[in-house]
Amino acid sequence: MKRILLIALVLFVASTAYSQLNPVRWNFSVKKVADKTYEVYMNASMESGWHVFSQTQPDDAIGIPTGIVFNPNPLITVIGKPKEVGTLEKFKDPKLGLSANQYSGKVDFVQKIKLKGNVKTNISGEVEFQTCDDKKCLPPKKIPFNLAVK
Repeated sequence: MKRILLIALVLFVASTAYSQLNPVRWNFSVKKVADKTYEVYMNASMESGWHVFSQTQPDDAIGIPTGIVFNPNPLITVIGKPKEVGTLEKFKDPKLGLSANQYSGKVDFVQKIKLKGNVKTNISGEVEFQTCDDKKCLPPKKIPFNLAVK
């Protein structure tokens, strides 16, 4: 019985520690919106209490802004900058004089792209982000993605 309780405790501590190292889950998808025009969805879901930063930050920002890089593909035109779909929170710490534009819960980064012909190809790249809670920030992470565009 003691052995089972010890194993259960070790598994609980390990899963809690793993969760603390990965409080943000990313999902990537592509949706056709018109002839040869698509939207690439980069969805971040944060555990309660955690947040990620907007792509644009104030001058006195405390965190690293989310960055999205698309690998060159001669068959695709990337149109503009990814838009952010979520509830933007404007954080301000008057004691430290620091602020941030951030999202909690979930946010979608949506990039419009256009194919240069009737072809099948892939769009790839990476998202770099930093996540923080009220006590700490984790080091920035890069998450690669590679999606079929048909």
